[in-house]
Amino acid sequence: MRIRPPLAIFSGAVLIAAIGYAVALPTADDFVAPLQAKAKAAIDEAGGRGVEADFVDRNGSPTRHPWLKGGRRLDDDTRARVAHAVAAVPGVGGVAWADGTARAESAKLKYEPLHCQDDVAGLLRTRSIRFEEASSSLDPSSRKLLDEVADALRPCLGSIISITGHTDRIGNEAGNIALSMERARAVREALVGRGIPRDGLRARGVGSSEPVDGLTPEDPANRRIEFAVIRTEPLTPTPVDTPGAR
Repeated sequence: MRIRPPLAIFSGAVLIAAIGYAVALPTADDFVAPLQAKAKAAIDEAGGRGVEADFVDRNGSPTRHPWLKGGRRLDDDTRARVAHAVAAVPGVGGVAWADGTARAESAKLKYEPLHCQDDVAGLLRTRSIRFEEASSSLDPSSRKLLDEVADALRPCLGSIISITGHTDRIGNEAGNIALSMERARAVREALVGRGIPRDGLRARGVGSSEPVDGLTPEDPANRRIEFAVIRTEPLTPTPVDTPGAR
């Protein structure tokens, strides 16, 4: 006669198996540590003495979008070379300088505005893309507006679409730059989810450095997302996202 094992023993075996499976799951640190090591090697090779790549966002969570810190005494060409070197590491997303260095891109880039920019500006003239308070989480009320923005951008696919996040001057400016960058990235990801190719999107955050004409930097109306749609000749996309000029 076949003897069935007691239920308690069977349940214990399942529990042990489940614990083992959970332990085997990869964690965020599993991808951050290799990226940090490769980024450090890339920085050293590019001559970025004193530069560190921080793969932790402002909320303390691991991220594939590192902030580059240090290297203030390096010239702009070296900083651009370092940013591109880190961005070229497989698995790294957008790269930004924590102090707001100039965008690292080819000096050969030529551009002209396209009609889609006016179409999007018209959508945002009386409405705005909203976020949760002091957060980069999109407010659910903005979903329909983002649908319309994606539709307006679709005729100009193949161009470079710049997404710029702005804040008012309330609070620490380093935090404002970080928040404006994260919000621009959140809009970029929302557009990718609506079928806009990622390789044509550029996210940047400028904090409170570019207030709306006629408004004081402290005015809450400066909290906004702006779009620029340009045709590039030649097309030289860069994965480096930066907050703007120092």
